[in-house]
Amino acid sequence: MRFIGIDVGTGSARAGIFDADGRMLASAKHPIRIWRAPGERVEQSSDDIWNAVAAATRAALADAARVAPGVAETIAGIGFDATCSLVVLDAAGAPLSVDPEGGAGRNVMVWMDHRATGQAARINAGEHEVLRYVGGAISPEMEIPKILWLKEEMPETFAAAGAFMDLADFLTWRATGSAVRSACTVTCKWTYLPHAGGWDAAFLGAIGLGALAEEGFARIGAEVAEIGAPLGQGLSAAAAQDLGLPPGISVGAALIDAHAGGVGTLGGRGPEGTALDPRDQIAAILGTSSCTMTVGDAPVFVPGVWGPYHGAMLPGLWLNEGGQSAFGAALDQLVAMHPAAAAAAARAEAEGRSLYALLEAEAVRLAGDAGRAALLARSVHVVPEVLGNRAPEADPAARAVIAGLGTGADEESLVAWFVAVLCGLGYGLGLIVEAQRAAGMGPKMLVVSGGAARSALLRRILADATGCEVALPAAEEPVLLGAAMLGMVASGRCASLSEAAAGVARLSEVLVPSGGEVAAFHARKRAVFARLKAADREVRALMVEG
Repeated sequence: MRFIGIDVGTGSARAGIFDADGRMLASAKHPIRIWRAPGERVEQSSDDIWNAVAAATRAALADAARVAPGVAETIAGIGFDATCSLVVLDAAGAPLSVDPEGGAGRNVMVWMDHRATGQAARINAGEHEVLRYVGGAISPEMEIPKILWLKEEMPETFAAAGAFMDLADFLTWRATGSAVRSACTVTCKWTYLPHAGGWDAAFLGAIGLGALAEEGFARIGAEVAEIGAPLGQGLSAAAAQDLGLPPGISVGAALIDAHAGGVGTLGGRGPEGTALDPRDQIAAILGTSSCTMTVGDAPVFVPGVWGPYHGAMLPGLWLNEGGQSAFGAALDQLVAMHPAAAAAAARAEAEGRSLYALLEAEAVRLAGDAGRAALLARSVHVVPEVLGNRAPEADPAARAVIAGLGTGADEESLVAWFVAVLCGLGYGLGLIVEAQRAAGMGPKMLVVSGGAARSALLRRILADATGCEVALPAAEEPVLLGAAMLGMVASGRCASLSEAAAGVARLSEVLVPSGGEVAAFHARKRAVFARLKAADREVRALMVEG
C-alpha cells in the first residue's frame, strides 16, 4: 500500500510517492507559468497547473517503477496541497480570466497578488466579528477581498463565475469531480467559522458580497469536509488517465501548502523516538513566503496572527497561523541587489552548487563556525519586508529597510550582506513567536521545513535569532509527506491525521540557542531591527499625501 502527495507551490508542482511508513520512494516536479502585471497583479492558469500536476505525477511514478514495478497499482490514496490562490471557473467549469486585459486562461489570482489591498482595507474598517479570527485584519492575500475586487472591477466576470475555489479545492475537484471544499481552505482563507456554524451571511452582505449568501454559498462552498475525508467516488476516469493511475483511488480533502508542512512535521517523534506534543511546537514552513503553524486546545486571539481556526490543520485543535509575506522571495531579491552577486552566482555555477550554498560555506569559513557567522553582519542591518508584514503587524504596506550599506563590492561584503538578510528573516520570525507567547501560547520548538530549511546556517541563525529550539524533520520532503498523509486518512490506512503523524513524522536534529557572545550580539541586533521597523512606519506616515 502506497500513497501520493501532490504539492502545488508558487513556481512548480511536485509529486511524491510514499510507503505506509512515510518513506519516500520517488518524487518529481514540473514548473508552473506565472504572469506579473502592474497593479500588484500576479496570475496563473489552472489548466497549466493541472498539466504540471499530471507531468510531475507521471514522472514520479516512472521513477518509482524502477525500484517498485507496478507501483501505480499499489496506490491507495492521494492528497493534494496548494498555495492559497483563488481559482475562478465559469458555470461549465472552464477557466474564467481574472486578467483585466483579457489574457486567455489566466484564471488564478495568486496568493501574493495584492490588487485587493483597497478592498481589504475597507473590510477591515468595519466591526465584523469574523475579523477576530484573522488576527483582527483580513489580508489582501485572502480570497474574500479578491472576490470583492472582481465584483467591483470586473463585474461581468464576477457575474459569470460558476465557482470561486481555493487552488487546493480546485485540484480535488479536478481529480474527483466533487465540489466539496476542505475545512482547511475555507476556514483559513475565506472567513468560514466551523465552530460557529460556517459562513456568516450578514458579514458577506455588509461588505457587498451578499449575492454569495443569497445563492446558498454555492459558488464558494455549500458543503465543507473535514481534512482528509474521502471525496466523491475517488479519482475519476479522466483524472486517472491524466495522472497515469487507476480510477477510484481515494482522494482526501486538501490542505493549504503550508498546512501540509505542519501536518508533516508536528506531533511525531524526536530523534530518540520520544513522542512529541504538537502543542509545544511551531511548524515553520520556509518557502517563497514563510508560514508558522501553532496549535492548542483552546482558542487564543493573537493580534496580527491569523486564527484561531478550529480543526483547520489537526483534528480537534485550534490553529494560529502567522508568517512572513516574503521569505525566500525576499532573500532572492535582496541578495541579487549586491554588486558581487552576479559574479558569485557564476562562480557557484562553475563549481556545481547553488549561490546560497557558496555563500553559506564562505560565511562559515570566514567566521570559523556557523554559530559565529551572524557576527559577520555586525555593521549592516536589514528589515527584509519587501512584500509587507503578514504577522504580527498585518501591515501589507510595510517595506524593506537597510542600514549600514557601504561601497563594498567584493564577495566578502556579499557574504556579510547575505548573513544580514538571514538575520532579518530570523528576527521577523521571532516577532511572531513573541506575539504568541505574549497572548499566552508557549511553544518551545520551531520545526522547520521547506527549501530554505535545508540550510544549516539558516537553522543556526533562526535558533539564535528567535531563542527557540530549532528542529529539522527526518523526512526529505515534509510538505509532500503531509499531503500523502491525507491519502492515508482518505483510504482508511489511518483514522486521523494525528494518528498518521504519530506513525510517520520524525525529527532528525534539534538545535538549542547559543549563549554568551552570540546571544548578546543577537539581542543588540534585534534592538536595531525594532528601531528600523519603527523608522519605516514613521517615514510612511510622513510621506502620506494629504
